[in-house]
Amino acid sequence: MTDLPPLPPFDHASALRKVQAAEDTWNTRDPEKVANAYTADSVWRNRDTFLSGRDEIVEFLAAKWKRELEYALRKNLWAYDGNRIAVRFQYECHDASGQWWRSYGNELWEFDEHGLMRRREASINDVAITAAERRIMGPRPKGERVTEFPTQ
Repeated sequence: MTDLPPLPPFDHASALRKVQAAEDTWNTRDPEKVANAYTADSVWRNRDTFLSGRDEIVEFLAAKWKRELEYALRKNLWAYDGNRIAVRFQYECHDASGQWWRSYGNELWEFDEHGLMRRREASINDVAITAAERRIMGPRPKGERVTEFPTQ
């Protein structure tokens, strides 16, 4: 088993690094790469969808990024304790019709001893926006890493 640092138990600095690493990986929009940060038997709740294992995660993410075009994400650390991290996040994307969306959410993460996520629970709400209202234009620039992203 290969470790995926930082490893639990998390302190403030390592929790920030873990959150930024997750944001960076999700912004690749590569389902295989994202799924490799999870245990082989990882359990997810994403909105009203329940998943188990990397194969289901890859399938889910591939379908997601076919619908959610030009997806760009920001995550912020909310809390941490031992092997758990809570984050809030926002992402923007547009659908095939050109409608832009901003999605707001909260995630609860639980990690194994190797730093792989074994549980992810996400609650997400979507808001229609115009292209002029966009704030997230691709991956986070280096100078803005681990900084708090505004709610509105």
